[in-house]
Amino acid sequence: MIAELLEYVARQLVDEPDAVRVDQVDENDELVLRLYVADADRGKVIGRQGRIARALRAIVRASAAREQRRVRLEIVD
Repeated sequence: MIAELLEYVARQLVDEPDAVRVDQVDENDELVLRLYVADADRGKVIGRQGRIARALRAIVRASAAREQRRVRLEIVD
């Protein structure tokens, strides 16, 4: 559910929504979400001074809190 939410929001931000992919990995009692986007869209997902990335992390953390899970978002090259 958390990954689907992240993927939906990320698709709304980018020019190439078909290139958006989210992988889930369980590491050391936390869920790691790896967000993949097209190279040209990476700046849009990160935002000025990382504001969009911080907002995405806040959304993911809030969604994970409902499931009482720790989560980490990584924006991957």
